[in-house]
Amino acid sequence: MAPPAPSAGARLLLLRRLLSTATEVAAEATSATAAAPKAGKKGGSRLLYRRLSALGGAGEGSVSRVLNKWVREGGTPRADDLVKHVKELRKYKRHAHALELMDWMVNARGMNMSHTNHAIRLDLIYKVRGLEAAENYFAGLPDPAKSHKTYGALLNCYCSAKMEEKATDIYREMDELGIGSSVLPIDNLMSLYMKLGQHGKVDSLFEEMKVKNIKPDSLTCCILMTSYASSNKIDAIEELLKEMAEKDVALGWSAYSTLASIYVNAGLVEKAESALKKLEGLVGANDGRQPFDFLMSLYASLGNLSEVNRVWDAIKAKFSKVTNTSYLGMLQALYKLNDVDRMKQIYVDWESNIENYDVKLTNMMIRGHLKRDMTEEAESLWEKAKEKGAEFDSKTCELFLDHYMGKGDMNLALTWVENMTKLPKKAGKLDQDKIHKFQKYFEEHKDADGAERLCNCLRTLGCIDGKAYEYLLRTYLAAGKKSRSLRQQIKDDKIEICYDIGKLLKRMGDKAR
Repeated sequence: MAPPAPSAGARLLLLRRLLSTATEVAAEATSATAAAPKAGKKGGSRLLYRRLSALGGAGEGSVSRVLNKWVREGGTPRADDLVKHVKELRKYKRHAHALELMDWMVNARGMNMSHTNHAIRLDLIYKVRGLEAAENYFAGLPDPAKSHKTYGALLNCYCSAKMEEKATDIYREMDELGIGSSVLPIDNLMSLYMKLGQHGKVDSLFEEMKVKNIKPDSLTCCILMTSYASSNKIDAIEELLKEMAEKDVALGWSAYSTLASIYVNAGLVEKAESALKKLEGLVGANDGRQPFDFLMSLYASLGNLSEVNRVWDAIKAKFSKVTNTSYLGMLQALYKLNDVDRMKQIYVDWESNIENYDVKLTNMMIRGHLKRDMTEEAESLWEKAKEKGAEFDSKTCELFLDHYMGKGDMNLALTWVENMTKLPKKAGKLDQDKIHKFQKYFEEHKDADGAERLCNCLRTLGCIDGKAYEYLLRTYLAAGKKSRSLRQQIKDDKIEICYDIGKLLKRMGDKAR
């Protein structure tokens, strides 16, 4: 009997995980830094990285200021150390800071870029300044620097941007130059075709690898497994694993993470647990925390609380400091297992060890409370976080908004829409279904004040329209209220006074002047 096909949501989650890995293959990343207390002395580079890491979300110019101050204090900028810091920042998605550090290396210190560093810089330029800037950077490189690494980085940009024609053109150009016969460009193209849902082209590229006698790698296997899983071809996945073994392809922990995810989604519990044991056995000393975070998540998906707790204990024993990412992963795992009491313990532990506040953890704890309809606990948690200087984000608003709408408390729900309007531009969104539920509720309850508040929110969020004013006018009429300023408000919002709006205004006694 064939195993059940994974849901569309599960397939999408698996694909996102895979593709987020594939887009980081433009250049290799390492993370080795020494530790010491003072700039200008042995190991001072570690102190520099701590300062860079502490910048958090600081804006443009912050990295240069830290570097210049460090130099004034006697720090010696060694290129190898700075490149390691670039890779660390990049690993934690601090792309703007990593790029500013590379720009400082070149512009302020006149350091030469290796081919690998050119590739890293090109990738960062794409992520921070966009595709055109990356193309211009590549075009401006001297010919010797246009190597397989920089070509590969540009190919990766096109694949990330889902630009199939440009990606295939540059791949063929690499082929003509004799620098395309390696696994990395093909992995990138495979990832692109996965994004586009073109699984036949993924298979064709694998056949091309065989013709060219290019040995696949662990990422190739991950992509192919995910492609087969999208069609529920579990047998094909297992045949692929045999083929990888025959070709002596060394599969890393990420391949077994992908395999375990596929088995979890297919309901093959024993096979999933076997893959997780292999995953854990492949984790090396330099692999960091990420494998353990995946282990927690996947064991939670299997409903195995004891293994989740065991992996959490392993994280705390192995690493001197538990990161926000690992705390969040543990909270998410416990949320899957519906263990709110254990979530509280982990959250309290995080609060007692907090270095950099992250609202995502508070949101996760709020979500756990709201799932159990523990409204007071969720509100109390948020109030305590606010007292410590926390600021809500779009997810906080969404959680409380959805909760109160589900309970039918539309006025409290509207309070969270008003909070949403205080977020940075475009951070807060309100879908049409929610807007319609608010409008219908206020009209039915003859709540003109609520309808007016909603319109004010829609105006701030940039989604006020004629329909919103029709509902507002009908609510005014239902409540027996009048307003002399509504016609002008409608005009100020550049809404056309159509026949229906005009008729409603007339019923209110508003005569066009």
